[in-house]
Amino acid sequence: MTQQTHKHRAGFVNIIGNPNVGKSTLMNALVGEKLSIVTAKAQTTRHRIMGIVNGDDWQIVYSDTPGILRPNYRLQQNMLNFVDTAIGDADIILYVTDVVEKQDKNEAYIAKLRNVECPVILVINKIDISTQEHVMDLIGWWQEQLPKAEILPASAQEKFNLDNIFDAILEKLPEAPAWYDKDTFTDKNMRFFASEILREKIFLNYSQEVPYCCEVEIEEFKEGCERYDISAVIYVMRESQKGIIIGKGGQSLKKTGTQARLEMEDFFQKKIFLRIFVKVDPDWRENKKELRRFGYES
Repeated sequence: MTQQTHKHRAGFVNIIGNPNVGKSTLMNALVGEKLSIVTAKAQTTRHRIMGIVNGDDWQIVYSDTPGILRPNYRLQQNMLNFVDTAIGDADIILYVTDVVEKQDKNEAYIAKLRNVECPVILVINKIDISTQEHVMDLIGWWQEQLPKAEILPASAQEKFNLDNIFDAILEKLPEAPAWYDKDTFTDKNMRFFASEILREKIFLNYSQEVPYCCEVEIEEFKEGCERYDISAVIYVMRESQKGIIIGKGGQSLKKTGTQARLEMEDFFQKKIFLRIFVKVDPDWRENKKELRRFGYES
């Protein structure tokens, strides 16, 4: 009797949806690593970030994308381009909605999903803050909109029903060799995660428009045996924002820097020496050259 060999499956599972529905929380839960910024503010994810999960005979390449939005400036247009690319190159689309957003928000993207070739898994997130009756109504509504999609209620925050999402993905993965080495867990480098950790703390500690006007660049990342030495620059658009970031007597920046350093130490499993500078760059969200430097333009 011949032993049956399992064919290897691999594919790109691209997570898309409107801002604030929990895409990053879902990806982090599915990957088991904190790769994407998670805060209560909309539009915290700006890049397309990959998280790679491996088994003996499968590899899932998850891709978190910025929330779908109507662009007001060049940076947002580039964020939307990441979403359109993700729809185009997916093996499976994980479309995330939740129990509170208006179902017909961004109808153009729902129409796009009706016409994609690849399988669509629609996740209704945050069911822990809803009733069973409301969730059943939503499932019915989405079945009418996307009859070919598999619809799964879940709570990424509470890690509820993630097993069923994983099984649905595995079942739909195409047969293919691994796209990345099996010990790789992301396509991004250490500098990227250092900048994202600091950017997350800016979103958590400052209000109104300030976080949206900030970008973080890691100017230096020295890897030593005992510790990593990191120099970061926070770019803001106005002198007044620089004052807000630094705070009275430097207290606000000190608090943000301490939080970022502690999380970096946890993430990199090394001692971190972190220096932060604040500079004004009024045009960075619109300037093509600057956006390329920050990784938003190809």
